[in-house]
Amino acid sequence: MNTFQLAVDGLALGAAYALVAAGFVLALNASRAVNFAHGDTVMAGGFLAVALAGLMPVPGLVLLPIMLALMALFGVALAAVAYFPLRGKPPVAVFVSTIAVGIILQNAATAWFGAAPRAGPALIGGGVVDLGFAVTGRQALSVIAVAALVYLGLHLLLSRTQLGKRLRAAAQDPGMAEALGIPVAAMTALAFALAAGLAGAAGLLLSNSFFVTPGEGGNFMLKAYIAAAIGGWGRLNGAALGALLIGLFETAVATVTSQVMAEALLYAVLLTILFLRPSGLFGEAAGERA
Repeated sequence: MNTFQLAVDGLALGAAYALVAAGFVLALNASRAVNFAHGDTVMAGGFLAVALAGLMPVPGLVLLPIMLALMALFGVALAAVAYFPLRGKPPVAVFVSTIAVGIILQNAATAWFGAAPRAGPALIGGGVVDLGFAVTGRQALSVIAVAALVYLGLHLLLSRTQLGKRLRAAAQDPGMAEALGIPVAAMTALAFALAAGLAGAAGLLLSNSFFVTPGEGGNFMLKAYIAAAIGGWGRLNGAALGALLIGLFETAVATVTSQVMAEALLYAVLLTILFLRPSGLFGEAAGERA
């Protein structure tokens, strides 16, 4: 495999991870609790893409808006079931409730689709693209482009709209936001909706090249956690950058050695970062929470 193809594949994987990490940070900032069902939400998005493709044999790009809407509704339902009834309780209560939701999603996926890996639809079709100086996969380039557009949409929502400013204010200081008349509960539900939408989009992007299995959610959860640890807790852009680094690192190491070694070295790097810089490589600047 040439260096350019390796870089494209690593960026495609990292771009999908970036959507997962961004959703993880959004829900974390809004709720002050880790949503342990987030990785299983990515898995659910992948299987939803498989199911929708069976009903509507169209490219994944056409299915993406439907995916975003359905997964956003799931995010609101997740918040209503696993977060809001327990938000006044110790954080461990939310941890346990989201773990329970994740287990339910895993068992439901196994019951409906079986344990075997399934492939989702390609975004715009398979094949390769000849760029003149190199040949690369059409799907990998599509994943990078679509992930970048989705992330850009999220960035514009948070930074350029009144709704985004309210969402950030509610995540930064819920008490002050409530005093200013911002509906914090609604903003928290919106954060869960956005998080699930991003997770579902990532599931669609990953399901074609990397397949999807019911037990894969834990792996996605760990990647989001590692990206947040690398990028600095609470920093949306930092987590996205951390996810890109993870994708490039995994692809390069797996090509030279194996996927198992890539996973092992990734966790070794995480331990080193946490030991040397507990706040992440880029820290967590005040006022930068999403």
